[in-house]
Amino acid sequence: SQLPPARQIKLYNSGSFFDKQAIPPEDYSAIAERLQNFEQVIVECHPKLISDSCVRFQELLGKAQLEVAMGLETVHPEVGPMLNKGATLEDFKYAAEFLQQNNIALRVFILVKPPFLNEDEAIHWANRSTDFAFDCGATVAALIPTRRGNGAMEALEKSGDWSPPRLQTLEAATDYGVASNRGRVFADLWDLEQFSNCEFCFPARRERLEQMNLTQQLLPPVECAACHA
Repeated sequence: SQLPPARQIKLYNSGSFFDKQAIPPEDYSAIAERLQNFEQVIVECHPKLISDSCVRFQELLGKAQLEVAMGLETVHPEVGPMLNKGATLEDFKYAAEFLQQNNIALRVFILVKPPFLNEDEAIHWANRSTDFAFDCGATVAALIPTRRGNGAMEALEKSGDWSPPRLQTLEAATDYGVASNRGRVFADLWDLEQFSNCEFCFPARRERLEQMNLTQQLLPPVECAACHA
């Protein structure tokens, strides 16, 4: 009742919507009832928890399209397993196929520069992960720069196994995804300034990414005389 009018709504619960211990299935009907005026409903879920519960909830939504967001993180064969995701690429593909077969849309979260990668490797593996996401039938790829804040990243930073991605690395990954024209690609802009090393060009770089998020058009790169980036 407090939300402004909108066509879409995200129900992110910092976990998995289809985890029965997080969202009891008996609550689906009441939740769906409150969502009848939306065209699209986006929830998040771990690949291994994708099941018939998704289909049931889609049916309860009526005309609204269900979209499930899943964390792919990275397709790097060694780094991926070290993130303790608890799901393999095969698990992800299986879940994606199930969603596709049941006409449920897929959104994918990709980490830009997870631990153990340098900047060039980070761009390469973000691009390969974006390709994999669209190969699996995703319609949206969300590129998330890996951030401090959970304790684990700080420990890896201290040991020299990780450093935050540069803003230019996120830009390069976004440019690749948007230019591929295989689906919508969004750069996560929350607290973006922490990834910038130049106060002079940061506003223009942020504005460029925001406009690319909105238009899904590749825009001319920002040139900066101060940082020569």
